[in-house]
Amino acid sequence: MLDRIRRRLTLGYVGIFALILLFIGVVAVANFARQAAGQQDELLEQRAQGDADFVAGPLMDHYQEGRDPEERNRRGPPGGSAGLFGPFEWATDPDLGMVALVPGGIDGEGATVLDSTSSASSFGLPFEGPARRAAETGETVTETVDGPEGEMVRVASVPVIGRDGEVAVIQAAQSRRVVREAVGNLLLILVPVGLGGLLLAGVGGLYMSRRAMQPARDALDRQRTFVADASHELKTPLSLVKINAEVMQRDPTNLENGEIVEDQLSEIDRMDALLSDLLVLARLDAGRLDVEEKPFDLSVVAAEATGRFLTRAAAEGVRLEVEVPDRLPVRGDPGSTSQILAALLDNAIRYTPKGGDVTVRACQLDDDRAEASVEDTGPGIPTEHLPRIFDRFYRAEAARTRAGGGSGLGLSIARALANAQDGDLTAGKADGGGAAFRLKLPKQ
Repeated sequence: MLDRIRRRLTLGYVGIFALILLFIGVVAVANFARQAAGQQDELLEQRAQGDADFVAGPLMDHYQEGRDPEERNRRGPPGGSAGLFGPFEWATDPDLGMVALVPGGIDGEGATVLDSTSSASSFGLPFEGPARRAAETGETVTETVDGPEGEMVRVASVPVIGRDGEVAVIQAAQSRRVVREAVGNLLLILVPVGLGGLLLAGVGGLYMSRRAMQPARDALDRQRTFVADASHELKTPLSLVKINAEVMQRDPTNLENGEIVEDQLSEIDRMDALLSDLLVLARLDAGRLDVEEKPFDLSVVAAEATGRFLTRAAAEGVRLEVEVPDRLPVRGDPGSTSQILAALLDNAIRYTPKGGDVTVRACQLDDDRAEASVEDTGPGIPTEHLPRIFDRFYRAEAARTRAGGGSGLGLSIARALANAQDGDLTAGKADGGGAAFRLKLPKQ
């Protein structure tokens, strides 16, 4: 199941990344195409304007000075390619067509070509419509027209006005194929880069999804372990109850049945305590256990919790001491704090040998926290067991038998209750070699 979720997460990462790449690619290509088209227009206008300035300059003046006065008053050039502006020397460029013409010609119809490059015909030059519009408005006209064989051609038409009002037009043309080829070259770069990015996104997605799913995998493993341990803890007392009931059924009048009933009641109490602990853990996991957050005196709670274990400690030959200040204000849940200290005291008394000491202390820390600790002079907690001492159903080797005591849920519940109060519960070794548990709570 987790592997299927991981694959779906990876596909989701790759899909989102693909959409982002597609959006960026479309925007980039559209912007590049617009800039390429703009640069083409700028190139055509610059070339046409440059030749128009040359035509309108010294060459025009020189030719006008040498013309017959009658010809000067004629509208348009005398004709041919050596007309008003004389023969021109165009810069040759196979991708660029140039032509100089008089829109309307001498008689007002058609267009008279004054001069052109050898590549002008391949672009369909001249184009009379744009030339007429440029001549009429006196401004540069840039349009896209149909060229030879249906090819789209971009044409810039620049008007040139002579001294006596004669108007000629310089046209520069270039195929739109140049822009398409530039965009195509960009796509040849972007597509492999995008595919490579998607491949890397897939590999990275697998890695990240594996890391993202690891907490879920760990939680599932803990849940499976928890269910298995809970089932084991419940199965043992149920089996004993069933065996005792079968014994009583075979001989109902046996005088020893009273002891069997006591054993059954003891196992039922054990199951009841276990089920209560499981219910508390379930509520904590679901966030449905009500934990108060209010000011209270940690010294009072620690003293009261210790007082409830004085009789038991005396019966087991353990000396129980309390060292707390007169007042230690903290913020949290006094009931949950008392339950935590009870679990720590129960654990300490259980594993402290006869004649040993259990000490409860409380003090103020320097980091806006207060601490309550429970230390004993027992065998302590082996170093290899410290990382797992708060795991559910986990018990050190010395306590793995049922005679050792609890089910292994007390410390886990205690730590969960501490965390629910924005506190912390840690375990370590006491100065005397035994175990030490320290509960830290925020100060009031």
